[in-house]
Amino acid sequence: MQMENIWDAAVARRYDTPGTGMFAPEVLAPTVERLAGLADGGAALEFAIGTGRVAVPLAGRGVPVTGIELSGPMVEQLRTKAGEAAIPVVIGDMTTTVAPGTYRLVYLVYNTISNLLTQAEQVECFRNAARHLAPGGRFVIELWVPELRTLPPGTSATVWHAGAEYIGLDTYDVLNQRVVSHHFHFDGTEEARLYRSPHRYIWPSELDLMAQLAGFGLESRHADWAGTEFTAESRSHVSVYRLPTAP
Repeated sequence: MQMENIWDAAVARRYDTPGTGMFAPEVLAPTVERLAGLADGGAALEFAIGTGRVAVPLAGRGVPVTGIELSGPMVEQLRTKAGEAAIPVVIGDMTTTVAPGTYRLVYLVYNTISNLLTQAEQVECFRNAARHLAPGGRFVIELWVPELRTLPPGTSATVWHAGAEYIGLDTYDVLNQRVVSHHFHFDGTEEARLYRSPHRYIWPSELDLMAQLAGFGLESRHADWAGTEFTAESRSHVSVYRLPTAP
């Protein structure tokens, strides 16, 4: 399945959930605060900018933001919030597409690097980030930790959310390091709306090696945007990679 077909007009129309979920203030505020600090007074580039969930408030903090996005419908939704002059966007994939300019910060949030379904593509994503950064620039990735420890023997699925209106589960292909997320939405009728998205999961140590191949070093890793310590029990991480400064 092509990623541009997954992020179609129907998904773009219902993607934003103002004030709730990933758009909740307690989720967005620490994200924007941390990214503004990491931009260090310079410009930022968001890979997979989507509908501008993070880019719009970050730009509102005075950080010049440019985006790269594969899905035209997602950018159309962004344009209802910010024009091209405020947040320029280049249509294309985050492994090869080049945005004009040089940046202090490139960031990729909400597990989106896992939308690249091969290791080679994920490595190229790091290299593309490095291509856009000034010496000493940072690449920030927010990513979940694969929950393989919760898989009983002979079982290939984990349920990570079960509620009255929404059930989320992942099915794992551990041989090929793939996972498909299944999202079931209920609206009070007898029918449910199902949305699926494929991913290639990445262990933190593998992510660090990808970074090294692109010339980055790991600067920090925390369990969330607020700086909580990352431990063996953490379900996600925010990893900050940095290029060497100029000699």
